[in-house]
Amino acid sequence: MSSVVSLFPIPPAMAVVVTAPTSATDDIRHLIKPTAALPPELSVNAVGEALSRPEYSGLMSLPIVDAGGMPVGSISRFELMVRVFMRPYGRELHGRRPIATLMNTQPLIIAADTTVDAASRFIAENIRQPISDDFIVVDEHGKYLGMGVVLDVLGAMAGRLTQQATDLELANRNLRSSQSQLIQSEKMASLGQMVAGLAHEINTPLGYVKNNVEMTRGIVADAQTLLGSYQQVVDALLAPEPPPAPIFEALVQQLEEQRAICDAETLQDLRSLLDDTVFGVAQIGDLVGNLKDFSRLDKARIEQVDLHKLIESALKIGGNLLRKKNVVIERRFGEIPEVECSPAQINQVLLNLITNAAQAIEHEHGKIVLRTQQVGKHVFLLVEDNGRGIPTDVLPCIFDPFFTTKPIGQGTGLGLSICYQIMQDHRGHIRATSVPGQGTRFLVALPQRALAEQAQASES
Repeated sequence: MSSVVSLFPIPPAMAVVVTAPTSATDDIRHLIKPTAALPPELSVNAVGEALSRPEYSGLMSLPIVDAGGMPVGSISRFELMVRVFMRPYGRELHGRRPIATLMNTQPLIIAADTTVDAASRFIAENIRQPISDDFIVVDEHGKYLGMGVVLDVLGAMAGRLTQQATDLELANRNLRSSQSQLIQSEKMASLGQMVAGLAHEINTPLGYVKNNVEMTRGIVADAQTLLGSYQQVVDALLAPEPPPAPIFEALVQQLEEQRAICDAETLQDLRSLLDDTVFGVAQIGDLVGNLKDFSRLDKARIEQVDLHKLIESALKIGGNLLRKKNVVIERRFGEIPEVECSPAQINQVLLNLITNAAQAIEHEHGKIVLRTQQVGKHVFLLVEDNGRGIPTDVLPCIFDPFFTTKPIGQGTGLGLSICYQIMQDHRGHIRATSVPGQGTRFLVALPQRALAEQAQASES
């Protein structure tokens, strides 16, 4: 640190910014360049010579500090060159005068504990144009500490902005990860509410499959006995010494009795039992397959999907609830193309809308109309019920997170909110209209190729 000579008090209007104490990593102390200050009585010629010294080479301006260590001004290279050394007779006119006669009495002065953000704002608001000055750094008492370079502050700000951008990107990734987990949790919660119904859906075919297998086992045992009787009769006929007549007649009698038990009609029944068993096993396999598709976490799996198949899958998963409510499903499917989407997520939307519609029906003549249609490059799905409807003051809130009108424990309040988010991710739309007492209508619009176009846009 240089020694200084006092000739001028600190001008009261001198620009100084002081902020609350900060950590060493946040403030500008790491940007201070220890620089020997110049006394205000130093001649202009001497200052001109000082500017050529290596220790001042990186500075656009030099500090002028009094004997008490208080900054009183600054002198920039640009001004000294323009006003003195490049003007005719400038050196003769000003060279012997003290630098105090030419210095900037309103230099930029910034406290060392000022944050980089505050320092950059202060510099941007107060620096002279064209930029020809750096700034003076002082301690908490206003005493000179060193110089700061404007470009260093800008560099520090650029580094902080880069770090903030990185932090924001990380926060965004974490947010999307949490969102995916939330969607999956809500899906599994919906599935959990249907466990009893799904168990019934599986148990019904499982019951008659088990019964058929037991009946088949009995018929097979009778068939084995019949074959044994046939074998005994054939062996008797082919034996070198035929058995006595009473024994042969007994074998024939036994064969006739077995034929009466296991005749052609019984074998035809066996075929029917096996056909029913195969049908029941297929039902169970179909339901388990739908459950597997519904519960999968692979939201990134994008496919060309037949929306009608997804609707049928959702109807099977919610089938027990629909039958329990005695709801009639009316399909008005139009000719629609396959849709590029995440089937696991669209399944979630469809099941949510269908089960909500069923739960809203509180009478014995419930009906849900499912209508599909293509309009331009979009595929539309209408889910309409004749349930109790949604009150007018509630309708604007149904897509809000955690909003629910269901009793505690019967809903997470996230179902429709997640449906809305899924449709946004697919660049689609979901809207609802309702007439209290008459029913509710949800309209879903899915673009045919939104995800592919989105991926292409991201790559470009």
